[in-house]
Amino acid sequence: MTLEDRVRLDTEATEALVAWCQTQLTAQPTAFDAEQAIARRLGAQKVGDRVEFGFWTPELLDHRVPDGDIFLEILAPSEDIDLTRAHQTVTFERTYVPAMRYEAHTFASVAGLKAGTRETIGDFYALAWRDAAGDWHRILDPLAASLPFGVMAPAEIYDLDAMQAARADLAYYSGLSGDAPHSFRPPANILQIHVPTATAGGTLASLARHFERLSERLRADLPPEDGDALYLGYDAVQLLPVEPTTVYEKGPDFWRESESGDTGVSVELTRPDTTNWGYDVVISGMGAVNPVLLETGRPDELVDLAATLHNFPGKPKMLIFDVVFGHSDNQGLDALNAHFFAGPNMYGQNLEYKNPAVRAILLEMQRRKVNFGADGVRVDGAQDFKWWDTHGQALRHDDDYLRQMTQVDQQIAGVPFRPWFIFEDGRPWPQEDWELSSSYRAVIELLGDEDIFQWGPLTFAHNTPFIYGFWLSKYWRIREMATHGANWISGTANHDTLRRGTQVNPKLNINTRLGKTRMEILDTAYDNPAVSMLTYAALPGVPMDFLNAAARASWGFIRNQDDRYGVKVVAEEAISLKWQVDEYSYSIPSSFRRLKEIGFETREELVRFFEVLPALVEVTEYDLDKIADLLNAVEPKLSGPEHFTPRALKVIARAWMDDMHEYCNVVHSLPLLDPRQTGFMLALRSFRRDNRWLRGNLDTNDTFDYLRPVDGRTVFVCLRHAPDGGQVFTVTHMEGGETSEFDPLTLPVPGIQGLGWRLALKTPSIGDDYVGGPIVLHDSAGLVYKRAA
Repeated sequence: MTLEDRVRLDTEATEALVAWCQTQLTAQPTAFDAEQAIARRLGAQKVGDRVEFGFWTPELLDHRVPDGDIFLEILAPSEDIDLTRAHQTVTFERTYVPAMRYEAHTFASVAGLKAGTRETIGDFYALAWRDAAGDWHRILDPLAASLPFGVMAPAEIYDLDAMQAARADLAYYSGLSGDAPHSFRPPANILQIHVPTATAGGTLASLARHFERLSERLRADLPPEDGDALYLGYDAVQLLPVEPTTVYEKGPDFWRESESGDTGVSVELTRPDTTNWGYDVVISGMGAVNPVLLETGRPDELVDLAATLHNFPGKPKMLIFDVVFGHSDNQGLDALNAHFFAGPNMYGQNLEYKNPAVRAILLEMQRRKVNFGADGVRVDGAQDFKWWDTHGQALRHDDDYLRQMTQVDQQIAGVPFRPWFIFEDGRPWPQEDWELSSSYRAVIELLGDEDIFQWGPLTFAHNTPFIYGFWLSKYWRIREMATHGANWISGTANHDTLRRGTQVNPKLNINTRLGKTRMEILDTAYDNPAVSMLTYAALPGVPMDFLNAAARASWGFIRNQDDRYGVKVVAEEAISLKWQVDEYSYSIPSSFRRLKEIGFETREELVRFFEVLPALVEVTEYDLDKIADLLNAVEPKLSGPEHFTPRALKVIARAWMDDMHEYCNVVHSLPLLDPRQTGFMLALRSFRRDNRWLRGNLDTNDTFDYLRPVDGRTVFVCLRHAPDGGQVFTVTHMEGGETSEFDPLTLPVPGIQGLGWRLALKTPSIGDDYVGGPIVLHDSAGLVYKRAA
């Protein structure tokens, strides 16, 4: 049977959809209420033996396209598609099904279509319209459920109900049911993970297998292996964005059509293989999963990971999604109609939040994404959600939208719930004095919910803990954390801070006591036992660790899609070579293989090139032709290609990004980890989980201070009083020279006098024989004492 024979427009059902849409737009109290109701029926949704399609299509009105030229385009593969293959050419049957619309909304209810599942590939689709010249144009679905070939290609019809019915954590959700929707509460701590660099496979499936392996070993009471401790002792796992990101700016496209006809088309398919840190989104497809992260090409992998975490032995782990709705890359202009956007910004495009349809669709994308199994949501760049006030001629924060994000009703397995929310908000950023003037509490105070969190100041901005004087110069912020940090995410290591650390000029006043080499200094700065002790045993809030930092793996701004500005971006990132790559690391045959093939056979040769490139980018105002000419004139001749050209520079930039992406994978550093450090960190996390009251702010009878006189070192002391009358006392040497010998329990800290103290934790550099009494503390060393009531 041909595709045209098996596919049929259900005219009556489509007319009913259009009539329903009209009712919503005329009967709902506001336009936004109407668009919210309509957004629930947009995309492609399997309803019985039919598939209902809905699109928001104001561009059809802009172009004055008549109804008779609007169709649903269906593409059915005539042969098997293997989503695990890098390249393949597949013939698709094609048919056009008439669509119906009401104002800016277009619908079709179609029988005879095939929906994809974990085991099968479904039919593909897009909306299509024909112009007066007879040329066809596509409208892609921003609310697609499955995008095997990225956001710039037709979407796959997918059976989400079947995916939800088969999830392995149904009992987890059953346990959440009650008279009111379940509201998730803050975890004790969080592990932040970048999926592509977290396992050798770099996919959601490989990450799920890793946690399943840990689960099985715990159930079997097997001893931990190298690196296992990195993933244990956490209440929650937060993934860097798993939404589809930008595609290659100049190709190749992942869906390339040729030999097109009315009833069939040959398509060259490429498995998406971009590298990205996750934040370069195009907004379209935000309710789906980035196909680059899918080993099988099936979105079920994200559900599988959620289920593995929810079923973790001992205590379920929460899953937190990091969502980016504050901006779109400029590629979004190719994926969405112009009505989604409100003008350019430093990241690409602002979104038009004041358009009721845009607002509703963005919230619906969020709802659909969370339904993969998220228990929490981290909102990236909340200070960027703005609208233009034409009367005041100024951008205003759309705080009502942030509130609406927290009010989206979720439901899995029939159980209603609302996720826990974290906002990254540094307003008045990017105002010049933002680091001084930001309270990091704007959203907390605005929403007034005891469980709303923000990134705290150390997590958000103050992030160079290996520069001498850092800790004392930021004491006012740390003191602020002690008294106001209960609803802050704390810690100094995350995807932003570690990246910024790699961009510091090595000629600054660096704390060389952290290590013998720059790599060791950077590793110790962001996986520092004293800093972690301060975070976990003294300060309030919810501590978060970044896997790459905890694994002492490399990290950076990873994005290989740029063509126009790719060389400029790499020139800015090149300084990280001085911090993260030594001669030995570069010499490993599997490391930096693309750059070596280009001609940079040694690290020294690459360093010399990167010493010259940033200067030329600046003096030529990024003129690639002039840069290439000047590089060719350098004496003695630079290593690399025989002759530098703009094209050769772009190849080098792409090679750097791809090589660094591979180099940053944590599997390379796991065998090198010190079990004393990883074991200490696990013990510290367990301490926090056993003393959850530490999340609260310091009370009036608590103490947080630094030892005086400073005498060339910064030592923090903190005394906390537990609700049951117990006490926790911490002493942490943050930076500088060693102390004189002293007994911590004799310090002039009100409340520590008397007996009953026991040493609960000590950093790895302190000998096993130390159980208390006088001690000399060195940089990055610390002690935790505990006394029962």
